[in-house]
Amino acid sequence: MRVIGGLAKGRKLKSVKGMTTRPTADRVKEALFNILQGEIEESNFLDLYAGTGNIGIEALSRGAKIAVFIDEDRQAINVLKENLSLIGLEEKGEVYQQDVLRALRILGKKRLLFDLIFLDPPYRHGLEEKTLFAISANNLLLPQGLVIVEHLDKNILPLKVDALELVRKERYGDTAISFYRKREDH
Repeated sequence: MRVIGGLAKGRKLKSVKGMTTRPTADRVKEALFNILQGEIEESNFLDLYAGTGNIGIEALSRGAKIAVFIDEDRQAINVLKENLSLIGLEEKGEVYQQDVLRALRILGKKRLLFDLIFLDPPYRHGLEEKTLFAISANNLLLPQGLVIVEHLDKNILPLKVDALELVRKERYGDTAISFYRKREDH
């Protein structure tokens, strides 16, 4: 696992031993950041189910102003903190060991807003739609912001979840990335 673009391009990231995390494949990550290239610079980035921080660190390397990382796995959080330090981006990263749905309520109460929200929940747990609803219900997305969901391609996500609407879907083998924006009527 490595950073594929920006200031830290080519730097290797540590991973968690065992099967508790599933890092985004480099080709999927590269395609995602090609799509997002005009939206990363100076963005507030939220990385949910962050694991080792692979996606949020990539966003920071490419010019995101700040990245907030949330995961409940202690081992993953420890590796994420090591990765931020290794790359020299710890001052731009906020790391929270917390259940994601609970953390979204806390962020909502703090009235924090994000340009980009990425979520890659554990597959086959049905967390995608619940997390999308929590993002919308807690009003965490800026008006022109984007929510990006990495999921199994065979797991069909709804066209609308509360104030969010599916605007794009890309497939990479058995992995899909779905993009949501706020609906104009909200």
